[in-house]
Amino acid sequence: MSNSLTTPGIAPARLNPDVYAEHFDDLYPDYDPHEAMVAADRCYFCHDAPCITACPTEIDIPLFIRQIQAGQPEAAARTIFDQNILGGMCARVCPTETLCEGACVREAAEGKPVEIGRLQRYATETLIAKNSHPYTRQTPTGKRVAVVGAGPAGLACAHRLAMKGHDVTIFDRHEKPGGLNEYGIAAYKAAHGFAQAEVDWLMQIGGITLHQGWSLGTDGTLLELQEQFDAVFLGMGLAGVNALGLEGEGATGTRDAVDFIAELRQTSDLSTLPVGRHVVVIGGGMTAVDAAVQSRLLGAEHVSMVYRRERAAMSASDYELNHAANEGVKIITNAMPVAIHANGAMREVEFAYTRAGVTGVEPTGETFRLKADQVFKAIGQTLVGAPDGVALEGRKIKVDAAGRTSVPGVWAGGDCTGGGEDLTVTAVAQGRDAAESIHASLMNSGA
Repeated sequence: MSNSLTTPGIAPARLNPDVYAEHFDDLYPDYDPHEAMVAADRCYFCHDAPCITACPTEIDIPLFIRQIQAGQPEAAARTIFDQNILGGMCARVCPTETLCEGACVREAAEGKPVEIGRLQRYATETLIAKNSHPYTRQTPTGKRVAVVGAGPAGLACAHRLAMKGHDVTIFDRHEKPGGLNEYGIAAYKAAHGFAQAEVDWLMQIGGITLHQGWSLGTDGTLLELQEQFDAVFLGMGLAGVNALGLEGEGATGTRDAVDFIAELRQTSDLSTLPVGRHVVVIGGGMTAVDAAVQSRLLGAEHVSMVYRRERAAMSASDYELNHAANEGVKIITNAMPVAIHANGAMREVEFAYTRAGVTGVEPTGETFRLKADQVFKAIGQTLVGAPDGVALEGRKIKVDAAGRTSVPGVWAGGDCTGGGEDLTVTAVAQGRDAAESIHASLMNSGA
C-alpha cells in the first residue's frame, strides 16, 4: 500500500485493497425467505393503512406484505411494480423512516415499524433475479413518444407508455441509463450493479429505444422533438450545481459533490480514486451525506459536513445523518462558508457561525476555520437548458397535477419540475402519472 489515512493532500489507495470491497458492499443484507415471513408477521394489515397514504406511489403495502407472509414474493413484487416500476431501487434508497415506515402503526405504538423497505426489497429482487418481466405490451397504437432523460421519471413514464402500446424513444446525455440511480446515489446503496440490472429488467417490456449521448438544446430542440413525435415528456433532472460564490472557489481540490459521486459510481477500482486527508462537505441534504460518508469509506481521515442552518432544517433524514456520524463524519450546523484559503491548492475553509435573523440566516460575527485538502459543494442543483417557451416556476418547469407543461403536447416530471421533491419515488410517481395523461391525450386525439 503506497498511501495511508495520514498521507497529506489528495491521494488514492489510502486503504488496503480488500477493504474497499467491504466498505462499498450492500449496506443492508437481504432477507432470506424465513426472515421475510417473520418480518411480515408484524404487520397489522390496517384498513385505510397510513403507510399507503405516506407512499408517493401509493403501493398497497398491506397487500404485498400479506403476499410475502403467504409465501408468494413474486405476487408481492407484482403488487409493488403495478404502482412503482422502480420499486427495487426505491426499496434501497427511499427515506422510508419519514415515509411509509414513519407512518406505520407499529412505529407509533412501539417505536419500531414494520421493515417495509426491506420487505419491498426482498419481493422485488426475488422477481428481478428470475429475469422474469410480469408485463406485456398492449396492441401497438402507432403513436410515438419522446422521453428526455433516462432517470427515474423518464424510465417510469417510458415503461407505462410502452406497456400501453406506444413506441417510446428515450434521449439521455449519459453513457448509461438510470439517471441519479446510476450516477447520483451512494455506491453502498446500489451495490453489485443493481441500478443497471433493474433498467435491463424494465426494458424487457419492449417498445423502448434508448438514444444515449444526446442533450436537449445541444443535440436537438424541443420543437424538433415535437415535429417528430406525437408527445414529449421532459425528465432531464437538474444538471447544474449551485456555486458558493466565494473567491478561491476554483482552487484545486474544490469540486461538485454530484460529480464526485458520479465518478465513484463509475470507477471499477476504488483504490485508484483520490480523496483528501481532510475533507469538508458543504450542504445538508442527501448528496452531502453521500459525499461525506463515501469520503470516509475511501480513507479520508477527517471529514466534516457543514450546514448553514440548524439540524432540524437539513433535508437529509435523521437516519442518514446518524449513519454519517457513525461512519466518523463530523456534522457542524449553523455555520456558513465565508472564505476559501488556498495557495493554488486548497488549504482551509473559513466559516461564520449563523443564527436566525429577521431576514433569514445571518452571521453572528464569530468565525472558525477547517483544514481542507478537498471541498465538496452540495448546496443544491439547478435546471440547465430549459426549453424556450416552457413556463417555469421557481426556476423549474411548471406543471399541473397530470404533469402537463404550458406547451401543448409536452409533459414533464421529476426533479426538473416545480413539484419535484428530489426523491426517486416521487419522480417515479410523476413519470407514471404523466404517462397516463399522455396516453389519454393520444387516445382522445383519434388514435
